[in-house]
This record gives sequence, C-alpha cells and structure tokens, in this order.
Amino acid sequence: MEKFFVHETSFVDDNVKIGDGTKIWHFSHVQSGAEIGENCSLGQNVNVSNNVKVGNGCKLQNNVSLYEGVELEDFVFCGPSCVFTNDLTPRAKYPKGSAHYLKTLIKKGASIGANATIICGNTVGEWALIGSGAVVSKDVPNHALMLGVPATVAGWVCECGSVLGKDLICKSCGRKYKKSEDGLEEIK
Repeated sequence: MEKFFVHETSFVDDNVKIGDGTKIWHFSHVQSGAEIGENCSLGQNVNVSNNVKVGNGCKLQNNVSLYEGVELEDFVFCGPSCVFTNDLTPRAKYPKGSAHYLKTLIKKGASIGANATIICGNTVGEWALIGSGAVVSKDVPNHALMLGVPATVAGWVCECGSVLGKDLICKSCGRKYKKSEDGLEEIK
C-alpha cells in the first residue's frame, strides 16, 4: 500500500520514486525518473520533470516547475511561481536535449521566494534565502540573503530564517556564526 498521497487530478508517470508522507496536490505532474523524498508537499500545478531529485521535507508551493537538471537537497522551500531554467541559450528550432542541460543544485534548507528566478548552472548554498522576485545568476554562499536583479548578497540569515545582525548572532534562536569560504558557518 502506498504511503503517500496523490490528488486525483494529478498524474505520476511510471518509474517514479515517492517517499512516505509526501503529498502531491491538484493538477501536478511528476515525470519519469523523478525521485521525491519523504514528507514533501507539492502544491497545485507543480511539475517535476524527468530525472529531477527532490530531497526529504521539501515544500514546493503552487506553480513551481523543476526542470531536468535541477536537484533539491533536504528541507528546501520553493515559493509560489519561482522559476528554474536548464538551458542558457534555448532555441525552439535547435533543441539540444538533456545531455546539454546545466545542473542547478539547491542545498539543504535553502528558501526561494515567490517569483524568484534561478538561472541554470548555479548552486544555492545551505540555508540561503532568495528574496521574492530576485534573479540568481551566480552561485550563492551558505546563509546568504540574496535580493535584487541580478541578486546580490544583502545580508545573512540564520538556519531558523531570521536575518542576522552585524554580530552574526541570531536574536531569535541564539545561534552564532562566523564567515567562511562558503559564506557562513555555525559556531558550535
């Protein structure tokens, strides 16, 4: 017996893996070769393309399309209508096929705001926060708050989601951070 939920208006192709506790809501489509982890939520009109990997505990809000070449690690949040690409120079007349798609990696705990765009070939670091409407055109450091078009580092965020002050100490949960090669890392 399946231990996940798929709404009757959604379609799941053959050769798909869906983890326990995952819920796929209205008018969504999960394509062949996709893997979705445990306890995920896919909102209305979500498309998960061929061979896409989605980790555990991810939340994809309405109208999100994950195109081939996109991978989400655990606990990633994708806000309503955020956009992913997989080809930097698309042409309808000259399709390149999946062998030429650029990989996009969204690391553990990252959040992408509504209507943000993630250009293919980039990595969004752990626990980063991409503001609504931002356009990510380069790699994003861990814990970075990215705003604007093109998106730039506007500050730093805690694992809990609170924006950090200059002292890099979270006023909400007390975590402390220090700068590192990859952005920020927690001081244990």
